[in-house]
Amino acid sequence: MSRRNWNPGFWKTLFFIVLAAGLVVFWMRWTRGLGSVTHLSDAFPWGLWVGFDILCGIGLAAGGFLITAVVYIFRLERFKPIVRPALMTAFIGYMLEVLALMLDLGRPWNLWRPLFSWNPDSVMFVVAWCVTVYSVVLAAELSGMIFEKLGWKRAQVIQRRATIPLVILGVVLSIVHQSSLGGLYLTIPGKMHELWYSNFLPLLFLVSAVSVGLAMIVVESRISGRVFGHHLGGRTLTELGVAQLVMLGIYALVRFSDLAARGALPAAMDLGYESGLFWLEVGVGLILPALLLMVALKRSNLRLLYGASLLTVLGFILHRLNVSMTALESSRGEHYVPAIPEAIATLMFVGLGFAAFRLAARYLQVFPHEGDHARLGDGRAS
Repeated sequence: MSRRNWNPGFWKTLFFIVLAAGLVVFWMRWTRGLGSVTHLSDAFPWGLWVGFDILCGIGLAAGGFLITAVVYIFRLERFKPIVRPALMTAFIGYMLEVLALMLDLGRPWNLWRPLFSWNPDSVMFVVAWCVTVYSVVLAAELSGMIFEKLGWKRAQVIQRRATIPLVILGVVLSIVHQSSLGGLYLTIPGKMHELWYSNFLPLLFLVSAVSVGLAMIVVESRISGRVFGHHLGGRTLTELGVAQLVMLGIYALVRFSDLAARGALPAAMDLGYESGLFWLEVGVGLILPALLLMVALKRSNLRLLYGASLLTVLGFILHRLNVSMTALESSRGEHYVPAIPEAIATLMFVGLGFAAFRLAARYLQVFPHEGDHARLGDGRAS
């Protein structure tokens, strides 16, 4: 793909505008409290910052543990050039999650307490520990790029020797905390709409994270091609598309089997607010991407593959927002609409993610050398 449509001046200007607005939100939140910048309340203590910045952010970073597992555990070496970009995306995502918590928590200076107040019976405790330890693991996995930049040969050797144990630990931690995010909502039975509450929420969160992790790698390849000129080969993208289609099928099977077993399918047929958002989520995140993927794979059409992957990402976001907000509205008897400052802060986090990745790609060897592209497959994305 040509980089002629990439206008860095426009995007830099937009980024600094959003950053400035986001910093104002930070200042107001810290000086005047959550009520000055959010529509959060006793009925809705968790809003957009939890639903999008944390639940979606962690899920969208799932490509890191997926690709490292594929390369270092299943020994599919042809995917190795994707490892660093995927790990960098995951690490940035987790750092932004910490930043989001500093904004969302009522007393953010107590963020460290779960690490020292031992309570293994708490799902939130498990999430806090897994996210913290996995962030350290990601930093260790990425440290090789720092050592490479500094020319520290011995440190590079040590880091490479530790790769397999780090990958195994990272995969275990990711599986636990991706599923435990769904487990958070098992603590409120009777308060969630039946279309979203399920004893299988941990499994659904894990399977959807895997599918969106695969989709994000494809979407990132599109963006990297535009901005950095680094493309994935057609064969690699096709294999990712096949895996994504399989995971979407597994997710649909689990989701609808569970709805049928619980007798919740009639609720999906009601002409109402919740059922409408349910079918929007299913249509955007399951039906349309699955159909596009089948056509794209049959015709070897990379543009359709990109489109299907983007829809998978959007559907994933809709599901997380439905679980964290829509599903709770009926039991509380009111609707939650994020305040404008909440949306501004979220846009700032997204912008910071892109900016951090761009800086990393500029100063570190995030992408493979040109000669490594041959390992990625036959041809480049168009």
